[in-house]
Amino acid sequence: MRRKIPSLQALACFEAAARHESYTRAAQELALTQGAVSRQITALEEFVGVALFRRTRHGVALTERGTEYAAQVAPRLQGLERDTLEIMSSQNSGGSVHLAAVPTFATRWLIPRLSQLKAQHPDITVHIETRTRPFMFADTAFDAALYAGTPEQISHWAGTRCLRLLSEDMVPVCSPGFLGSRTALTPDDIAQLPLLQQSTRPDGWRQWFAAASVTAPLALSGPRYELFSMTAAAAAQGLGLALVPRLLIEAELAGGELVVACEQVLQGERAYYLVTPERADTRPVMTRFVAWLVQAATSSAPARANARRVAIESAK
Repeated sequence: MRRKIPSLQALACFEAAARHESYTRAAQELALTQGAVSRQITALEEFVGVALFRRTRHGVALTERGTEYAAQVAPRLQGLERDTLEIMSSQNSGGSVHLAAVPTFATRWLIPRLSQLKAQHPDITVHIETRTRPFMFADTAFDAALYAGTPEQISHWAGTRCLRLLSEDMVPVCSPGFLGSRTALTPDDIAQLPLLQQSTRPDGWRQWFAAASVTAPLALSGPRYELFSMTAAAAAQGLGLALVPRLLIEAELAGGELVVACEQVLQGERAYYLVTPERADTRPVMTRFVAWLVQAATSSAPARANARRVAIESAK
């Protein structure tokens, strides 16, 4: 069956003319004559049976239906151009990986390591978009997702395979000023200080204090932030102590903006997973990316292991 799709040239002329609201500027952009652009748009209007532009004293302006159509056409043309450039640039086993990822893990752990991926596999390009909840892969263009959750949450993500990458080991951190002349704080000390809350981990502090057998009436008090990056930033500004995964604050710890206030770790049930659709993706680019990602996660594990720490099982 023949598809009801106008010519690509006509759509390109329409999109450019709609963006500039000028046939002349559209013609300049597309290296065509004004007459050629006008003929293409006239043919498009005849094809769809709707007036897309109206004449004005200063040139042309989109009609109401033209405005709606332009908003639909523009992103599709951009996507087609992007996909075309992508396949033109891919060679051999190279190509692109489209990732959905929880934002803080992507910005704090993955992106700082992408230069390593580029050094090892310069022909692999990684595209990242934010997703914080499970979705149906069949409804998206994503190849995989980096997701934070409990084993139960992961097991309920239908139609997927999951690979555990890193555990979410939480440590209390603060600005150096909170320590004063001390090198560390005790759980009893921390119970008396301002606490910063993570809205996605509302019981974090209470679990940490309970596991340390410390009474902390203010364990649930304090300002709440949605992202770990926000909580870490607030702690660095001296607003209180934050309970965050060490792997997400490597830069702040290395730069001295944050210090670990107490070497006790809350080993929560949550972890970071690579989630892929059940359908087998045999593309070499995915095989190589997953192998690199596992290697990166494995190599970062020793940085989390510190003999001075006392591991605390999270309160059930």
